[in-house]
Amino acid sequence: MRKKRHFTSFQIISLGFLIVILTGSFLLMLPISTNGPGGASFWDSLFTATSAVCVTGLVLHDTAQYWSYFGQFVIITLIQIGGMGVVTVSIAIAMLSGRKIGLMQRSTMCEAISAHHVGGIVRMTGFILKTTMMIEVTGAAVMFPVFCRDFGVLKGLWYSLFHSISAFCNAGFDLLGVRQEFSSLTTYADNPVINLTIMALIVIGGIGFLTWDDIKTHKLHIKKYRMQSKVILTVTSLLILLPALYFYFVEFSADKWSDMSLSERILGSFFQSVTPRTAGFNTVDLTALSEAGVFIMIILMITGGSPGSTAGGIKTTTIAVLFSSALAVFKRKGETNCFHRRISENTVNHAATILLMYLVLFLSGGIAISCIEGIPILDCLFETASAIGTVGLTLGITTELSLISRFILIVLMFWGRVGGLTLVFAAISSRHLDVSKFPMEKITVG
Repeated sequence: MRKKRHFTSFQIISLGFLIVILTGSFLLMLPISTNGPGGASFWDSLFTATSAVCVTGLVLHDTAQYWSYFGQFVIITLIQIGGMGVVTVSIAIAMLSGRKIGLMQRSTMCEAISAHHVGGIVRMTGFILKTTMMIEVTGAAVMFPVFCRDFGVLKGLWYSLFHSISAFCNAGFDLLGVRQEFSSLTTYADNPVINLTIMALIVIGGIGFLTWDDIKTHKLHIKKYRMQSKVILTVTSLLILLPALYFYFVEFSADKWSDMSLSERILGSFFQSVTPRTAGFNTVDLTALSEAGVFIMIILMITGGSPGSTAGGIKTTTIAVLFSSALAVFKRKGETNCFHRRISENTVNHAATILLMYLVLFLSGGIAISCIEGIPILDCLFETASAIGTVGLTLGITTELSLISRFILIVLMFWGRVGGLTLVFAAISSRHLDVSKFPMEKITVG
């Protein structure tokens, strides 16, 4: 008798994302979704839907000029689902409809937000929904006076809500192409309200749901936080401050940026430090950056945000584990420690595997696109880092790529959002591997 097949949590998450992407593609193909006649092609719709659900932000057409209000609504809905997670949204719908949440759904949700225990996962889902709504509405309210002044009440309200959701979900889609195509936030480079609000939303969305829970429960008593939350906040702070110092003192001190005011230079330095992890907005012309500046942004894009967040990348905890492991080797210690807690060997191996996967895919994709298109390798690596890190920044080559290169980016975006090990575990699910067998010592990577 044939053995009944049991789907793993990883397969369920992957399938959920795929279904949402295909549904979004169908909706974006409808003539009502575009401003021009005829509607979008399947491949353009698939690319856009993948970019939205995977909260990336790479686009083939300017969102404001090409897509109608209906198309924009579909895109922001896909962003919200992708940012919160397909599993989170499905469980939220089940909760609202009064259905009982089974053990399988709880286990899948646990994996989706990188929680350590199934217990209390339904309460956590409710907390995620309420907090997400509160933060996005607050962000929209703060930006509304600026957009209302520039675009009127109704359009200003729509722009505020759209950009708040896009920033919080680390998506990078914008509607400011109405002024200049593909301009992103460059027209607001000196506006502190827009800059600070967008940056705050990106950071809050990128630190992860479990870190929010720690902040809510323990307030400023950081010693009581989970080890993972301590690592996330420490690494996130360093990854904001250090690149910002580079951009301020090195990149934006060059003669070609001499027209920047002091406030614009400070805001620009911090914004370009925050946005590569992993939002996709920009307030300066990225093609004017030096090769060193471009390379630093590539590193930030590959790093990404934190586990269980709206961000992508290899995650801040993965970097922390690898650095802690290297430090232990330099000090000739037998164990890897972080914040006086031991990190298991399996966790270190897990982190090294994730890093290797991302580097192989990022480099292979960049080399392939460079060979296919005849474009400089640094530009292609920037594009593939942006795709697999689910960032959305570009040096302007996305719209020039052929179909096969766009498909490479689609695969990288999907991989980057669902997670490298998700697909690996799905591929070897016949072995019925249980992720709980890999001790994480209170820290999750990937």
